[in-house]
Amino acid sequence: MPDKIIQELKDLENLLKLEKEEDFHQFKNRIESLSLDERKKKGYTWYPVQTLNSGFTYGDRAYIIVQRKKTDLINHAFRSGKIVKIFCNSPNVEDREKSGVVHYVDKNKMKIILNSSDLPDWVNNSMTGIDLLFDESSYKEMENALSMLINTSNTRLAELRDILLGKFEAKFQNDHQEVKIPSLNPSQNAAVNSILSSEDVSIIHGPPGTGKTTTIVAAIKELSKKEDSILVTAPSNAAVDLLTEKIAQTGLEVLRIGNISRIDEKIIAHTLESKIANHPESKNIKKVKIEAASYRKEASKFKRKFGHQERIERKQLYQQARELSQWANQLEDRLIEQLTSNAKVITCTLVGSTKKVLSNTKFKTVFIDEATQGLEPACWIPILKVSKIVLAGDPFQLPPTIKSNEARKKGLGITLIEKGIERQNNVNLLDIQYRMNKIIMNFSNHRFYEGKLKAHENNEYHSLVEGEAVLEYIDTAGCGFEETVDPEYFSKKNEDELNIVHEHIIQLNQKIPQLKKFSFGIISPYKDQVRLAREKLDLSFIDEELDLTIDTIDSFQGQERDIIYISMVRSNSKSEIGFLSDYRRMNVALTRARKKLVIIGDSATIGADPFYNDFLTYVEKEGLYRTAWEFMTY
Repeated sequence: MPDKIIQELKDLENLLKLEKEEDFHQFKNRIESLSLDERKKKGYTWYPVQTLNSGFTYGDRAYIIVQRKKTDLINHAFRSGKIVKIFCNSPNVEDREKSGVVHYVDKNKMKIILNSSDLPDWVNNSMTGIDLLFDESSYKEMENALSMLINTSNTRLAELRDILLGKFEAKFQNDHQEVKIPSLNPSQNAAVNSILSSEDVSIIHGPPGTGKTTTIVAAIKELSKKEDSILVTAPSNAAVDLLTEKIAQTGLEVLRIGNISRIDEKIIAHTLESKIANHPESKNIKKVKIEAASYRKEASKFKRKFGHQERIERKQLYQQARELSQWANQLEDRLIEQLTSNAKVITCTLVGSTKKVLSNTKFKTVFIDEATQGLEPACWIPILKVSKIVLAGDPFQLPPTIKSNEARKKGLGITLIEKGIERQNNVNLLDIQYRMNKIIMNFSNHRFYEGKLKAHENNEYHSLVEGEAVLEYIDTAGCGFEETVDPEYFSKKNEDELNIVHEHIIQLNQKIPQLKKFSFGIISPYKDQVRLAREKLDLSFIDEELDLTIDTIDSFQGQERDIIYISMVRSNSKSEIGFLSDYRRMNVALTRARKKLVIIGDSATIGADPFYNDFLTYVEKEGLYRTAWEFMTY
């Protein structure tokens, strides 16, 4: 009979296999059967693109920066870290495809690191495009991590595995000298001291607005006094970029490894590429790489009929190219080793921790932030490299994205931090929130956090202006605002709700003369509603440079605004609410606003669900319950 924990991990292996198969199946059905025009229209292809720049990055790999036409600025599926194919649609060129990885996307520009040393000759061809490919590399890393966990025994990894999965209690030093950081509150200081005194595993539970990132960064700063190098990870590039920026602000030397989602100077300055490029040795390395590339290009010109002497010359050219590449790689390896050893903190995604550049770097501690957004197998990947773990997140916010319904039902959605919170006694809850008025906070507080959160005195009562309601529900029941389904995007939308948003903002602007000084967020669970809002909503009447963000709930995790509007979209006679039934997603939506939260929805549709019925009751008691008829001026 296998050990209970080993069996749990073997079951997890099977669930991951289901997820991989479903992911590939959906990708194949969604993309591979489409024509070029259809792929372009749905955002899976950029075509045509113009090459703006090219060159060589570390590891003897070429890169290109491409730009698509401004008229093609539709939503797309390209993100940093995605695997792509660069292709040329011209029949007059050979070897018309190259694979690569998206380094970053910035509006209509994209940087791609190629999986080769040379740039294709056709890279400047007017018929060049970029296709999204299925990426199984992350699955391979997760499979490898699970295999190592299952097959290890009598190792530090086995000890960490058994502690995290509840076989043993986490241990803490009894003689730890407590630190007290004046800028942190008692629960945050307790979390920092838990991390510092931990011998193996510490867990930080950070509900919305409680300063989880602030606490993590403070702990990293303290821990850096005792440890040579700390590994800091998160599931997404956006989360890693935020951590990189915050850690750098403390004065610590931080090195960002892998792809980036934000290309502002605050992030780029800390990337490995930037540090290599700005190093005095970089010019020599670049010169050698360019020379090697020119030799390879010259050698490749010999294609058909040529004699003995030409064969010798080609062989010599390839030999010279190899020798120069080896030299450049040796110089670069030494430079990378110097940069990684000088960094007090190295940041990357969970999968990014397997990068070759980190193979010789030793870490004692890994921080895994936003651990509730990462699949359990992914969270194990960086743990393979360390002897001490810090997990941070909130199991009542966004869960991991899972494609397979079967895998989800059988438990793939249960994250490592959730298991840790359930199975370990020493969990640090951050209990003071610094974002919301307490009326906005309290529904989530009692529904998800057992009423343990307290609003800080600075934001407990704040509002846009004195006397202005901080929580409003605008009920569209009986107004005929039926949801619709876009046949192209298969996402739901509700244009009438956006009209209510617009009219509400007009009336709010009439009441509050300085409304433009506040930040706005308009969010929805549905991508098509967001797309429609971006097209239809014009708030320039308040101010041309209004601080306004329109996005999905998922994209808003970790963000906050003074005023938040939530368009619920669902309105139907069957009371079907779809993935609104994921209450964690709604917890994110309901906790983004600082001073005013306005929800627009159909109570007849969502009110049949106990969660939303309770919320409507809460609004009637603590907020302002209104009808959409008040705003129907059209």
